[in-house]
Amino acid sequence: MPAVVVERDGEVTTLTLNRPDALNTLNADLVRELTVALDAVDADGGCRVVILTGAGRAFCAGLDLNGYDDDDSDAERGGVIPMFERQQDIAGLARRLHGLRQPVIAAVNGPAAGGGLALVCASDIRIGSTSSVYAVGFIRAGFSACDIGVSWLLPRLVGTGRAHELMLTGRKFTAVEAERYGLLVDLAEPDELLDRAQSTAHAILANPPLSVELTKVGMWAAVESDSFSATVEFENRQQMITAMTEDRGEATAAFLEKRAPRYRRR
Repeated sequence: MPAVVVERDGEVTTLTLNRPDALNTLNADLVRELTVALDAVDADGGCRVVILTGAGRAFCAGLDLNGYDDDDSDAERGGVIPMFERQQDIAGLARRLHGLRQPVIAAVNGPAAGGGLALVCASDIRIGSTSSVYAVGFIRAGFSACDIGVSWLLPRLVGTGRAHELMLTGRKFTAVEAERYGLLVDLAEPDELLDRAQSTAHAILANPPLSVELTKVGMWAAVESDSFSATVEFENRQQMITAMTEDRGEATAAFLEKRAPRYRRR
């Protein structure tokens, strides 16, 4: 059984974490398969939006504490280097999601803790089931709460004060709290979650492909920049690039003619 199920529907690819009996916890197989799937999506010119979700009742409950299944004893006997390489592989998931050219919609169907919360934070749009729950998790397992990019991402999503409280206590918080804090942009009943994510994906598809890609890049670049002037200059160049595409003209024509656009990413 694959640890990650990949389903393509038109221009939307859904990636489903598929270890439901283990609450989709991260082990060697899931990390490897998700990395391969993200690389394939990034190279797929026909995919424009990604939906990330979990099978069963959980989104991802973090690291599999019953065993990572890359021969744990060998990794531990090998000392710090094999263990550090394992850590890099896991943390690389957040970097791949964050750097993916397509927008990523996290459809959080259940518990998202530790590494699962990191995957949620690294996504671009986060929609949660009303039954979902969240926790930093790492600190409760005896590790630092600063892991898999959460110390950078979470403060930018919920603010530094709230992030400090969530990371230092490691407490669980509900979907309602997650929406109130700004982690989630929307809530949906469990049986409506994927439909809501698909609806959001198709709203994105109504815009020109390169415009969407550059907007994702520009938004994150602005978050990382400490200069207003530099950000405006970056925006100016984005505007010039998109203005010169064929799709810009098609977007205008479709709007004036009141019809669906036909984009070609040109």
